[in-house]
Amino acid sequence: MTCTTSGLASLPPPFAALSHYVRTAARHVPAAIGLDVLDLNTGYNTGYNAAKSMPAASTIKVPVMVEVFEGLQSGRFDLNRRVTLEPSDKDYGSGDLADDSIGESFSVSELLAKMIDISDNTATNMLIRLVGRRNINGRMRDLGLEHTHLTGDVRTDAWSIRQALRTSPGDLVHLLTLMARGELVDEWSSNEMISLLKADRINTLLPEPLPEDVAIAHKTGSLFDTLNDAGIVYAGDAPYVIAVMTTALPSQELGRAFIHNVSRTAYVDELRFARWREEMGMAPAFAEQRASESTDVSPDVPYWNDAPPRR
Repeated sequence: MTCTTSGLASLPPPFAALSHYVRTAARHVPAAIGLDVLDLNTGYNTGYNAAKSMPAASTIKVPVMVEVFEGLQSGRFDLNRRVTLEPSDKDYGSGDLADDSIGESFSVSELLAKMIDISDNTATNMLIRLVGRRNINGRMRDLGLEHTHLTGDVRTDAWSIRQALRTSPGDLVHLLTLMARGELVDEWSSNEMISLLKADRINTLLPEPLPEDVAIAHKTGSLFDTLNDAGIVYAGDAPYVIAVMTTALPSQELGRAFIHNVSRTAYVDELRFARWREEMGMAPAFAEQRASESTDVSPDVPYWNDAPPRR
């Protein structure tokens, strides 16, 4: 079942309230805003400018990760494959690999962990070089992502990064929904990618207003005037996928406050929606089938890093 804000009258009351809030709040922010929220149990979704192409910043690392797992699944390489650091890989905008010496090598598992948990740009460029931009772009097209593409590597010192790395809230929600359902590459890959996203150490946007015991698998992205975050929120029997993108912000504080408000409201209204479904006798199919499994730590988490799981 899928429903959008074009048919508010047909939305259940708690989800209609969420739909009204996100659209009203977005219209009052003096910036370019896009967002999408999808309830995993029912497929109901709501958003604002969900199909708008926007600067992806580091959320583009999710599509890169997907193509790496395609390579693992197809046997082109494994997690122990070593990738050598080249001068063109280095970007100092985020992470620490740019400080390492040219010619050093790192395993695919190390690069995946650094790309996601500390958003290392150099690790990202090394993985893009390993799997190829054409393959990443082609995979996203095959998955139905119409606004996601890379026309270059991660170069944070260039204004062109705003055009080189693009996606939309709807694309990110579609990708993460496939992952949440265990359908992205395959079930093992989906679970491993979720484990990586749960290890994200940058938790100042979507996770900030949520209770400490709520697990979230997410990826942030930022530029000087851009703040993005997209993730799977395991809110008990009300799991949902959310992506919020903001750009042309007059201040990052404004973007951060907006993302906090949307995240808090989505969480509260999803719980209300879950209670409404229970009253209506609607079984929480996704929560029963996958939530408990997906919120467990992957048995392969030592591959990714030595840090404890976020929650």
